[in-house]
Amino acid sequence: MRIRVPHTLVLLFGMIVAAQCATYLLPKGEYREERVYRKGTEAQQKLIDGFESTVADDADGAPLVDAARDAITKRKKTIPGTYQQIEDAEPLPWYACFSSIPEGFGKSHEIIFFVFLIGGAFGVFRMTGAADALIGLLLAKLGTRPALLIGAGLTLFAAGSSSIGMAEEYLPFVPMLIALCIGLGFDAVTAVGILCCGYATGYGMAAFNPFTVVPAQNIAGIGEMSGWWFRVTGTLPFLAIAFHHVYRYARRVKNDPSTSLVADVDYSDVRGDDEARPSFTVAHGVIIALIIATIAFIVYGSRFLGFYLVEMGAIFVGLTVLIACVARLSPNATARGFCDGATELTTTALLIGFARTIEVILVDGKVIGTIIHAMAGLLGDLPTSVSAVGMLVLQSLCNFFIPSGSGQAFVTMPIMAPLGQQLGVSEQTAVLAYQMGDGFTNILVPTNAVLIGILTMARIPYDRWLRFVLPFMLKVWVLAAIVLLVATWIGYA
Repeated sequence: MRIRVPHTLVLLFGMIVAAQCATYLLPKGEYREERVYRKGTEAQQKLIDGFESTVADDADGAPLVDAARDAITKRKKTIPGTYQQIEDAEPLPWYACFSSIPEGFGKSHEIIFFVFLIGGAFGVFRMTGAADALIGLLLAKLGTRPALLIGAGLTLFAAGSSSIGMAEEYLPFVPMLIALCIGLGFDAVTAVGILCCGYATGYGMAAFNPFTVVPAQNIAGIGEMSGWWFRVTGTLPFLAIAFHHVYRYARRVKNDPSTSLVADVDYSDVRGDDEARPSFTVAHGVIIALIIATIAFIVYGSRFLGFYLVEMGAIFVGLTVLIACVARLSPNATARGFCDGATELTTTALLIGFARTIEVILVDGKVIGTIIHAMAGLLGDLPTSVSAVGMLVLQSLCNFFIPSGSGQAFVTMPIMAPLGQQLGVSEQTAVLAYQMGDGFTNILVPTNAVLIGILTMARIPYDRWLRFVLPFMLKVWVLAAIVLLVATWIGYA
């Protein structure tokens, strides 16, 4: 009997209902909190402190102080060891699972709008053909050098996912990769291994991914895209494992085609289509350079200039205009590309809003502190480094139910970030555990639409893919645990 996996939105709504039920069953409690302010607001803080002193005795002035503080507050941070139960908290109304959804969208409006803006920007970017031309050019140039093809392919796909969150954009390259690999005496599994192992590595150790790193760090209350140096450095051993795994399999298939996991699948109709690949032009090179420069500027701005989602969204709008000028796109064509790109991320935006609703329910129901306190009790007797590995396990399991990276961030990080505080795990390390749990299992869980789409195009049955990818995942999980141990030892922040 075939089992149908529910849509992610169905799973999230079920979790919203379950969260509300939990508010009736669990003891209510909370931690004391302290405010955490954005970088670059020290002067604002001094002004507010002075303003607060002038209205301390004025009841009408208190709301003004709160509003001013909220305007520069990034989040509130729980204070370890301050949990206490609440005896007289009012239960949530029965309709909270419905009325909290708009509130969830409202609380996540900045990241939702940012998703739409970046989706529009990359919609225009895809219109130019720069990404297709670059990837196609590199694959064609390396097609006669198997080791370089595998190494460069893994690195290229990892870089695309790590920097700008590419995933679905890789689907058009599946036939091209298969044609190249079969022409070299390999098979379709080798081709998909190059793509998926690179894609997973890029997501698992993403340096700047706006769909995973940005929302997770935003929720955790740390600088967006901060700590990138550790993740970029840590990407190298994962790429080495991916290369060894894919190349060893490819050589075995080349030496004995009967060992291929898809030896019985007919690929006689597969061929390369060089004419369909756009040629790489100077304009494409300029556009790629603009993308790289934009990412570098955002990283610098978020680190030293206090850039936040609003500023980053504005930069991507400016990038759209520059790309359109370089590619000589008409205003109407640019608008269509922007709208098409934003439309493609509508589902992602919806999932973010629904996922944020879970936190709204748990906070309003006064049980999120209870959950954090209970989880801290379970992991509290373990060393800090082992607790970080435990967080990786929890995030990996969660990805089966919530394959959306952004959605998972809004479901788990409101719990994992303060949990890390209780366990002595830095917020940056908690974000890293989330990234690894989400990113690496993207190529394992059958609920990931991108993975299933790639396997369908490549005609690889899921059970055959598991035989290829499970040994890789075991090696990746061991290395991920080691990386988290190192992160806790060096106080990664």
